[in-house]
Amino acid sequence: MNPAHPAPRALLIVDMQVGLFHGPERPWHGDRVLANINRLIHAAREAGAPVFAARHTGAPGSPIEAGSPLWQLLPALDVDENRDTVFDKTRPSCFHGTGLQVRLVQAGIRELVIAGMKTQYCIDTTCRVAAEFGLQPLLVADAHTCMDTPLLTAEAIVAHHNATLGGPLARLMETGDVRF
Repeated sequence: MNPAHPAPRALLIVDMQVGLFHGPERPWHGDRVLANINRLIHAAREAGAPVFAARHTGAPGSPIEAGSPLWQLLPALDVDENRDTVFDKTRPSCFHGTGLQVRLVQAGIRELVIAGMKTQYCIDTTCRVAAEFGLQPLLVADAHTCMDTPLLTAEAIVAHHNATLGGPLARLMETGDVRF
């Protein structure tokens, strides 16, 4: 096994959806994050690593209810539903009620490369739960984002989560350093 990446890896893209990305509040460095995620998708495919994409599903009547235009994955996101695994979730954790953990175990995945949005909700929760399940989360520092809040800028939220999650909970990597 190559010491540079000693365990099988998969890519997990979180909530890169029309209604979240193109909503009234724009994600911080959204275009850069989208481009970095597309680079990760291509790198994973080249290496034969599985690509998973989570789609947050809101309650009936919400802007991101299942099947609505805002619920769809971004058209510019290079996810191919015929090739990649797209699944729906209703909670901040990509694992809660989704079967993701079973799929990862069946595929022999031990390291999970995590990118997407929103940093302080679904990215944070998914990193923490992945670690609880015995996976090694690899948080891509320049491939996750969120929006400003009344208390903190998105830039501060991303920096805080990179500092907080990087180390004891997740390995922190830049897009260009990720290998599958």
